[in-house]
Amino acid sequence: MKKYLIRYTPFLLFLGKFLLTYLLLTFIYQSYLGQFDVKKFEADDITQLVAKQTKDAMLLFNYDATIVPNTKEASVNLFYNQRFMARIIEGCNGLSVIILFISFVIAFSGKLKSTVLFIIGGSLLIHVLNVVRIALLCILMYYFPEQEHLLHGVVFPLFIYGVVFILWIIWVNKFSKYATKTIKS
Repeated sequence: MKKYLIRYTPFLLFLGKFLLTYLLLTFIYQSYLGQFDVKKFEADDITQLVAKQTKDAMLLFNYDATIVPNTKEASVNLFYNQRFMARIIEGCNGLSVIILFISFVIAFSGKLKSTVLFIIGGSLLIHVLNVVRIALLCILMYYFPEQEHLLHGVVFPLFIYGVVFILWIIWVNKFSKYATKTIKS
């Protein structure tokens, strides 16, 4: 048994750091969400911010967009050309993806400064791309409503998770302690 523990120590450390970070960040996030009364249809501030930034991004490119708080659930309704296109719910704000991203980076941590900077830069990139993703999804669904399942269920999740995966590859190969060890070998 000791032989296997020694042999798989790097993997077990990775797994432990990943799970600990993921659980801690998820607990903090769930505590934050607990401040909002879903029974009163209160959307959390981050979801509202993402909705506002999506509207602003669409307006920046001269797309007619408005947002209105949903009166039947904790979400924000997004309209394009006065037509309801999406309800932006807590799951759309990208924080769960950012938590997953941060957990992986910490699990493969590198130097403190590069880890913190990569987490901040990667999180900001994921956030901006998520806003762009929602805006594009609404515009495309307006013109191609029959493609809603493909766009919402396949293309755009693949886009956002693909970016996260690429960031992970860059992190592991360029900045993590693992990358440092393989370069010196």
